[in-house]
Amino acid sequence: MDERQLRILRELGELGSVSAVAEALLVTPSAISQQLRLLQRSVPVPLTERQGRRLVLTDAGQALAGAAIEVEAALARARGAVEGFLGRPDGEVSVAAFHSAGAAFFPPLLRALAAPGMPRVALADEDVPQEDFPRLTREYDLVLAHRLDHTPPWPRTVTATTLLREPLDVAMPAGHPLAAKRRVAPKDVADEPWITVHDGFPVLATIEAIAAAAGRRLHLAHRINEFAVVAEAVAAGGGIALMPRWTMRRHPDLVLRPLTGVRARRHIDALHRPERTARRAVCTVLTELRRAATVIQDRDDDGIDARD
Repeated sequence: MDERQLRILRELGELGSVSAVAEALLVTPSAISQQLRLLQRSVPVPLTERQGRRLVLTDAGQALAGAAIEVEAALARARGAVEGFLGRPDGEVSVAAFHSAGAAFFPPLLRALAAPGMPRVALADEDVPQEDFPRLTREYDLVLAHRLDHTPPWPRTVTATTLLREPLDVAMPAGHPLAAKRRVAPKDVADEPWITVHDGFPVLATIEAIAAAAGRRLHLAHRINEFAVVAEAVAAGGGIALMPRWTMRRHPDLVLRPLTGVRARRHIDALHRPERTARRAVCTVLTELRRAATVIQDRDDDGIDARD
């Protein structure tokens, strides 16, 4: 038995005929009869009987119809609780981000949501290969993920809101010979030692594109995922690296130079399952992430002589 069948039984007890129930519920009499037959199969005693031309409830039917009232009341309370949950402006929203996105987005998000009545965020860092970001939407309301321009789009099982299309520049020590250039080409950087990410992470595809454009393999001297650590390694002379332009705090001993001849840009997207934005609190957090993205992108490009 299900909610609809119980409601039909209750209406039958009050209205006294299949046609009257059908009219009240805006369906055909045959549909009402079918649901009553399905309900009867689940109960070992008769629920209805004929009294002349009327179809009335038996004692068992009346007992079940009475229980149906309690079921409908409980379901109404449950729906009300859900609607209240969906409409609450201050519910908890879980947000995961890879490291550089967390460093850029978490502080303004916390500041924006500090006022009373705003959503409470539960923040987490998740540094995973690109193909694993959609799976994180099972655990978190919103997931900040990154992918490159030329990589496949996110699967249709998740909704993606692009927050930034962020250029990746070549980071080098301020005294490096290439720092005198306004831009660098693949051939300029092909013979340098590189500090780059582990296999499976988005930035590596751009490293491979640089090698292809230069016509030779690059020397990958160090594999470090965390850009803050990469910046320190570059400053110490460990090599050059690709660095995001907007989401990384400027290092005083580094300069960034745009790369020509290769599309070096990443999408930073907020991923979520479609049903998550039924909650008002999740929508509020997503709006604040968009607002933070605008502020991040508008930051001064000090240290970069040319822009994309």
